[in-house]
Amino acid sequence: MKRIEAIIRPGKLDEIKDALAVAEILGITVTHVLGFGRQKGHTQIYRGQEVTTHLLPKIKLEIVTTDEKAEEVIGIIVKTARTGQVGDGKIFVQNVDEVVRIRTGEQGEEAI
Repeated sequence: MKRIEAIIRPGKLDEIKDALAVAEILGITVTHVLGFGRQKGHTQIYRGQEVTTHLLPKIKLEIVTTDEKAEEVIGIIVKTARTGQVGDGKIFVQNVDEVVRIRTGEQGEEAI
C-alpha cells in the first residue's frame, strides 16, 4: 500500500477531487496548509503599502491506496493540478505497512 501526499494550489482541489471520484478513488483527507517553495512568497499592495507574504495558502491531500492504483492516482493529480507555473506543488509517496479500519477491525487493503 502507498500513502500519497500532494501539496497543490487551493483552486485545483475540486477538479482533483472530481477526477479521483471518476477513477473510483474515494478516500481522501484534505488539509489547508501554509508554505513556500521556489515561489518564496509574493508581494502585493494593500491600502497603499507593499506587503510581502512569505507563506502561501496551499492544500495538502493525503490518499492511501493499493500499490496497483498508486501510479493512476499520481497521474490524475499531476494531470489535473499542472498549470505550468511555479507553485503547482509536489507529490510525496511513502510505503504503508498496515491499515486498520477502526469500526470493523478490517486490516490491510480491505480497510482502505
